[in-house]
Amino acid sequence: MSPLAYPPRHYLPGSASGYPPPPDRPVQWYDEAAGPMVRPYALTKGRTRPGQPFDLIALVVTDVPDPAVLPIGPEPAAILHLCRGNALSVAEIAADLDLPLGVVRVLLGDLLDAELVRVSRPVPPALLPHEHILQEVVHGLRAL
Repeated sequence: MSPLAYPPRHYLPGSASGYPPPPDRPVQWYDEAAGPMVRPYALTKGRTRPGQPFDLIALVVTDVPDPAVLPIGPEPAAILHLCRGNALSVAEIAADLDLPLGVVRVLLGDLLDAELVRVSRPVPPALLPHEHILQEVVHGLRAL
């Protein structure tokens, strides 16, 4: 039995490579409504997890005056532009930029590692005061 070349290339006998020739004019197989044509893993260089976890309601703010002069990509620059002097949650950033949440978390991890953003994480429920303590404070204030 002789080995066959894969894939068989006899379906276009006039072509040297076996494949159809390129089109005469560019073919646009997507439209503006399709969104960005860059895959999310390309934006994060294949990474799927940030260096540290980000809660959806963690607030992000930056003091970077002009992100255009930094050696970063357009998506991190857009995050810095959104958060300049305005604290936004991770979920709001993802919604405003129309990017998947996982991508935004990875990009925020990069910006945090580069010390370009500050993140205010929510207080864990275990560290919050108990309800009865808050009620006692309210009763004490009313007694004043």
